[in-house]
Amino acid sequence: MAQEFFLEIGTEEIPAAFLPKAMADLENLVKRELESARIAHGQVRTLATPRRLALHVNDMAGRQPDADVTATGPARKVAFDAEGKPTRAAEGFARGQGVDVNELTVVETEKGEYVAVTKRLVGRPTAEILAEILPRVVGAIPFRKSMRWGDLDVRFARPIHWIVALFDGVVVPFTFGSINSGSMSRGHRFMANAAFPVRDFSHYLDECERHFVIPDPEKRKEIIKREVEQAARAKGGRVLEDEELLEQVTFLVEYPSVVCGSFPTDFLQVPREVLITSMREHQRYFSVVDGEGKLLPHFITVNNTLAEDPAVVVKGNERVLRARLSDARFFFDEDRKTSLEDRVEDLKRVVYQARLGTSYEKMERFRELAGRLAERLCPDLKEKVLRAAYLCKADLVTGMVGEFPELQGVMGREYALFAGEDAEVAKAVHEHYLPSQAGGELPSSPVGAMVSIADKLDTICGCFGVGLIPTGTADPYALRRSALGIIAIILESGYDVSLSDLIDSSLELLRDKLSRDQAEVRSDVLEFFRGRYVNLMAGRFPSDAVEAAVAVTFDYLNDASARIAALAELKGRADYEPLAVAFKRVCNIVKEGNDFPVEEALFEEDAERELFSAYEGVGTIARRLIAEKDYLAALVEIASLRGPVDAFFDRVMVMAEDERVRNNRLALLSGISRLFGAIADFARLSA
Repeated sequence: MAQEFFLEIGTEEIPAAFLPKAMADLENLVKRELESARIAHGQVRTLATPRRLALHVNDMAGRQPDADVTATGPARKVAFDAEGKPTRAAEGFARGQGVDVNELTVVETEKGEYVAVTKRLVGRPTAEILAEILPRVVGAIPFRKSMRWGDLDVRFARPIHWIVALFDGVVVPFTFGSINSGSMSRGHRFMANAAFPVRDFSHYLDECERHFVIPDPEKRKEIIKREVEQAARAKGGRVLEDEELLEQVTFLVEYPSVVCGSFPTDFLQVPREVLITSMREHQRYFSVVDGEGKLLPHFITVNNTLAEDPAVVVKGNERVLRARLSDARFFFDEDRKTSLEDRVEDLKRVVYQARLGTSYEKMERFRELAGRLAERLCPDLKEKVLRAAYLCKADLVTGMVGEFPELQGVMGREYALFAGEDAEVAKAVHEHYLPSQAGGELPSSPVGAMVSIADKLDTICGCFGVGLIPTGTADPYALRRSALGIIAIILESGYDVSLSDLIDSSLELLRDKLSRDQAEVRSDVLEFFRGRYVNLMAGRFPSDAVEAAVAVTFDYLNDASARIAALAELKGRADYEPLAVAFKRVCNIVKEGNDFPVEEALFEEDAERELFSAYEGVGTIARRLIAEKDYLAALVEIASLRGPVDAFFDRVMVMAEDERVRNNRLALLSGISRLFGAIADFARLSA
């Protein structure tokens, strides 16, 4: 009979950032344990608030099913002597399995014959198994930081105060640290700090809400979103959309209560990003904007308690915010007393990385690299690129960025505009940090794009050059993000630029800083980019098409992407499979290729003459299409060789005894292989 299971872990306040992952980890841990224990179940659902982590499983079997389990022991030749009598190895295995040695059988495995025993395991009650599983699950939840409390030898994100564990309404008894599981939960710490009994999951949800707790984060989020939007409309505006803040606030409260306050309008003279950041980062306030997106002098905050007098709460929040905004205005006013250009010299006193020098040295390197890139791609923008690169790190030494590091680039743009810099230069000062995350917004201007590429590439090449290479778990300089950013910018902008040339230029500028062999660093950086590019493309196209195209070259990323797309289109055609088989056969035979010229006089069979004739006609057209980068049309043209290729293999012995004839046939196949080899390595394509 299917039953339900419910678990709640009650704690002191867990940081909001820990909870979404903890919910997913708890669900996965329980699913794995139930699968291992052979316990059938239905939907698994997790809930969380700052003070509790809960899990509900419906349709759970009341006991394990019986099962036949085969245990394998030593090899037959070890288990039995020459006369077929059991050895000590066999006797020991039988004893360990709790059976008589005569019950052993011999089974065939991939490694040969082994002795084995099959036992019937009688299923145990689910409640009994849960009592064993749960302490293990609770202790295995991997928080970013865990702690011990008291003199207990257990760890959790925060001290645990109660545990509810019910299967079919009955307590599953277990102990974690000093806490025994039971059926008593607790209400809101401030509004209903009392214990209440739990009968089942539905009863739990009802009782929680009666005790001012909404355990379902999705329900809390909807309440917050609805009430925040209502509060903004009441002020004649709308909420500035901020999904990350909404998620964060959802996990900061157990019972959301929304209030709206205001701040003096003279603060609106400060750049909107400064005000928004100050409200968001320090106070977790939502900003309010008008229909055109202009910031209004209001804020919305979400409290964890219902206020007896909302006006008092509003005044308290307004007082705190005024102090924050006054600080921000002070930094803004003070920073503008010194121009952005004059601050560049201060970068000489800022260490970027101990082995790679100061921020000023870094700026000089990527400024030169950005200038070379502009010379190659947009010569008329070179001066703006050089100017933007010169100024783009200067805001790091301003008071505002010192207080709000997340405003780097934003303040540089504002201070550049205040100083009368060209608007495109000021925009690039901000945009050179983009994208700030995988899949994030890209620079919208070519000036910002080129400075961004140069800055990120200097970071990657510099770190690789001194041995600061990302590992599977650590990437402190965000090199993967930087590489993906460069790739995304090049693809989005359509830049026809050699990645290896850029890396060579960057390493040349870093030559006095490198502690590793430059050629080795170049190879490692290229392979690093290759891995990021392949992973990115494999999410859009068949992986074998990606590998086949990249195996030829990926140096020009847009060219590689065009070849991948053409291969993917070809793979979608009905006649692709026989075509792939034919061309892979060509690849397998020629392997290293043959550079001999094809001599028609050495042809002995009509099939090789027909193939050569078709190859010459197709080759002329295909090479033109490849030069024009019309790769799909080139592949379709090359695909027309399939018939002559099949006929050639059916009627011609490639490895003829006559060496000249053999080499001539290999030369013909090598020419065909090189033809499609300019687009992809067909040997890597699946049929």
